[in-house]
Amino acid sequence: MSSAFSPLCLLLVMTLFHFCFSNQNVGDPLCIDNERRALLEFKHGIIDDANRLDSWVGEESDCCTWAGIACDNSTGHVHRIHLPGHDGHCDLQDTTLYEAYDETAKLHRLRGDLNPSLLHLKQLTHLDLSCNDFRGIQVPRFISSLGKLRYLNLSNSGFDGVIPPQLGNLSKLHVLSLGNFYDAEDTYGPYKLTSMPNMQWLSRLRFLTHLDMNGVNLSKSSDWFQVINSLPSLVELRLSNCRLRHIDPRVPIHNLTSLTLLDLSLNNFSSSVPWWIFSLTKLVSLDLSGCNFHGPVPSSPDIFRNLTALKFLYVYSNNFMNSSLVLKGLSSSVAGNLVVLDITSCDISSPVLDSLHNLTSLRSLYLSQNQLTKTIPKSMGNLCNLRYLDMSEIQSLQNSSLTYILQSFFECKSSALESLFLMSMGLSGHLPADQLGKLIHLKDLVLERNQIVGTVPNSIGQLSSVRALSLSRNLISGLIPFSIGQLSSLESLDLSYNQLSGNIPFSLGQLSKLVFLDFSYNLLEGIVTEAHFDKLVSLKYLNGKGNNLTLRPRLSNWNPPFQIHKLYLNSWGLGPQFPLWIQLQKGLRGLDISNTGISEYMPESFWRSFTNLNCLDMSQNRLQGTLLSIPSTLSLLDLSSNEFGGKLTYLFDGMFPISLDLSNNFFVGSLHPLLCSNGVKETQALSLGNNNLSGVIPECWEKWPRLRFLNLNNNNLSGRIPSTLGSLSRLGSLSMGGNNLSGRLPASLMNLTNLVILQLSRNELVGSVPTWFGTKLSFLRLLNLRSNNFHGNIPHELCYLKTIQILDLADNNLLGNIPRCIKNFSVLSGKENIYDYQFAFYVVYGGATIASDLLVMKGRQDTYSTNLQWVFLLDFSGNNLSGHIPSEITTLVMLESLNISRNQLTGSIPETIGEIKKLESFDLSLNKLSGELPVSLSSLNFLSSFNVSYNNLTGRVPSSTQLQGFNESCFFGNKLCGDPLTERCAVKVPYAEDQNEEGSHGTDWGLIISTLLGLVAGFWLVVAPLIISRSWRTAYFHFFSKLRCK
Repeated sequence: MSSAFSPLCLLLVMTLFHFCFSNQNVGDPLCIDNERRALLEFKHGIIDDANRLDSWVGEESDCCTWAGIACDNSTGHVHRIHLPGHDGHCDLQDTTLYEAYDETAKLHRLRGDLNPSLLHLKQLTHLDLSCNDFRGIQVPRFISSLGKLRYLNLSNSGFDGVIPPQLGNLSKLHVLSLGNFYDAEDTYGPYKLTSMPNMQWLSRLRFLTHLDMNGVNLSKSSDWFQVINSLPSLVELRLSNCRLRHIDPRVPIHNLTSLTLLDLSLNNFSSSVPWWIFSLTKLVSLDLSGCNFHGPVPSSPDIFRNLTALKFLYVYSNNFMNSSLVLKGLSSSVAGNLVVLDITSCDISSPVLDSLHNLTSLRSLYLSQNQLTKTIPKSMGNLCNLRYLDMSEIQSLQNSSLTYILQSFFECKSSALESLFLMSMGLSGHLPADQLGKLIHLKDLVLERNQIVGTVPNSIGQLSSVRALSLSRNLISGLIPFSIGQLSSLESLDLSYNQLSGNIPFSLGQLSKLVFLDFSYNLLEGIVTEAHFDKLVSLKYLNGKGNNLTLRPRLSNWNPPFQIHKLYLNSWGLGPQFPLWIQLQKGLRGLDISNTGISEYMPESFWRSFTNLNCLDMSQNRLQGTLLSIPSTLSLLDLSSNEFGGKLTYLFDGMFPISLDLSNNFFVGSLHPLLCSNGVKETQALSLGNNNLSGVIPECWEKWPRLRFLNLNNNNLSGRIPSTLGSLSRLGSLSMGGNNLSGRLPASLMNLTNLVILQLSRNELVGSVPTWFGTKLSFLRLLNLRSNNFHGNIPHELCYLKTIQILDLADNNLLGNIPRCIKNFSVLSGKENIYDYQFAFYVVYGGATIASDLLVMKGRQDTYSTNLQWVFLLDFSGNNLSGHIPSEITTLVMLESLNISRNQLTGSIPETIGEIKKLESFDLSLNKLSGELPVSLSSLNFLSSFNVSYNNLTGRVPSSTQLQGFNESCFFGNKLCGDPLTERCAVKVPYAEDQNEEGSHGTDWGLIISTLLGLVAGFWLVVAPLIISRSWRTAYFHFFSKLRCK
């Protein structure tokens, strides 16, 4: 007994001894000193806006308790660094609240540099820095020396450049995630992809089970499949959006038989379907979205027969699915297991869809952008169990009612439907008041961009589980129902762009979970008080633009229950004092209080109130003050149409927003301090028009390399146009009209090859119109040189401006003929389509700088801005042009305004002028035109301004509703007649020969008889008396004798 007990006692004593000495003091830190120092060095290179690493402090603290750090309990070595942004939830666009969360999300992303001090962590097996923002730095090579790593995740963290092949040294890796490195919407740089020209190093990672290369540019890795096929342990493979172009449909597979997840989406293979994919019998998830695979399908239409474990199938945009046989095969093979099916944009028709049946396990169905002509067939499966349905953008169901689309769900005793997306379908009819309340499990209801009419029914309040409700961009009218306040789970509500009227219900203020609220651009009116926001403690986004609302809190010191991030109250009544409650919103990122009646002096302290503000629009108020500094956080600042004044000041680096609009104020003095501040500017849009700025434009433009939009219109600027403007290679709009600029145009402007708008009107510029306008500035859509001193001929090279739609050369000293080659203007002749964004410059996410111009149309001068894109104008008036009006002008069928008045033009008006059927304003006055008004003028049904006065025109005014409606003065100075002139046209009496032509061609007996009667009467009245009376004969011959002598 004692001999058996002795080894047991010895073992117990040794265990206690080890425990006591390895844990000398329970309070002692487990962390190893040099590893703590390595982590602190690593933290030193990181920028942590959200203070996620606040626990990483102290030379004596236990680093094993720091955020994101885990240590081995026995050795104390750091073996895990887990610091993903957003807790690893990278794709914020998965949520309807993306807009509200976006700015906060950015703060939770680590950035900066990765310090190689991590090499001191010899036992590190897990490194996760995903979902951060390292802003274009390369993947550090030193990571390849962390030889014990089994898990490496650097995905979605803003890395750039070539992935170092040295990562192949990490031979123990099980998980490697390097995908999706740069966000397309990132403010800090253009969309980029990391790349991997050679993938051979991957073949050394024999233990790899999970490989994520989403978004990595593999276009140069022609052997990508051979490398992947050599990895024996792969279970999950993600190669989405890798720019792969070639895939062999018949290559045999060796080591991929264990794959449960395969993602090849967003690679445009444009080939037949690879048969080997359908031999991966363990596949649970298959994503071929956007691969553009087409038929014929390999060997048999029943291609899914081996994929019996498949639960998730995404085949968006692959027309090989547009086959009844393929869908029947899918139904027979995986019908009982399939949970998610995405057949979006597969060109599937209703008869083909009928082949899909018995999908009893289906929970999510994506059918959008197909060719369905009827709703989902009941034979597809138990639709009452379906939780997610997307039928958006099925235009062939246009004018169907919501009741018809959802009839199968309304018939369910208890529909499981949670998410319903029916966007941009052209649905009509009313929201079904009775049936809608049956969808009691509904969480997401998105019906935006349809033609739904009527009111929002009170039964909407029965959808107690709804988190997101979007009815935007419909034709819904009436009041917002009081029952909206019963949606206690609601997080996102979008009612924008409808015809809702009346007051906002107080019940809206009871939605305590509401994060996103948008009711912009309706007909809402009345007073809004703090009661409307009573319990909106979660509100982060509020957009109420474009309504007739007035916010009047009953308490002057009202402090809202929310801390909002984005607030858009354009056109509300907020003034005259600046609302104090807005200054309490310390988390504001976006603020639009333009046109809100605020009239107050803005102290410099105002700019320090918002430390996180990114976009600020306070235009169209009566704000006063000077501008001595701009917060460095601002990307967009719009103070236009206020009463700010004083001199423009020197601004330090970092104070220049990406978009800065100070137009329509009272700023004075020189441009030099602002434009010539030290440092290269990031500004892309600068608008200083309509101020009282003076002096010369300085030669500092090399400091503004990113500038795309520049407006200096209507100031008192003088001197020559600086040659350094030609260095702005990205410039799309240049406006300097309404100044006192003189001299010739610098040749350096020909380098502005991206110009869309060039506005130099109302200056004192001289010289000929440059030929390089046409040869170098080929993207011009607006060219305005009006009211200068240009001379010479209109260069034929201008006809190279195929995209021109506004060409104004009026009031110069131009000579010669109007070029016949104007028929080459492709946009004006209707040969090329226009795009409605050409005059809008989007330089900041969520905001656009809109171009404007002062144009003369219909006899008056107006400023065109948001509607500038729809103006089609040709104005050569007020010059010395001569010759005929070329008939080619009638090919410019898109013209709305044509003015060639006050020239020396001769000849007639082209007979086919009526071909320009969209013409609204037509002025040919004060020329030397002759001939008659063409009859085709009567077909100009949109003509509202017309003037042909003071020419040499003759004849009748053609009959038409438009022409007879103009004032008589529009025709003065000609020899015209008929309505609307008081001068009546003479009635034409037909000649005898005309009557003869109109009558019979037989003998005219009336003419013969009247001639004979005339001869007889002449004989008896003249000849007979001379024969009978001698005295008459003597007198007669005596008279003729005298005539001959004279």
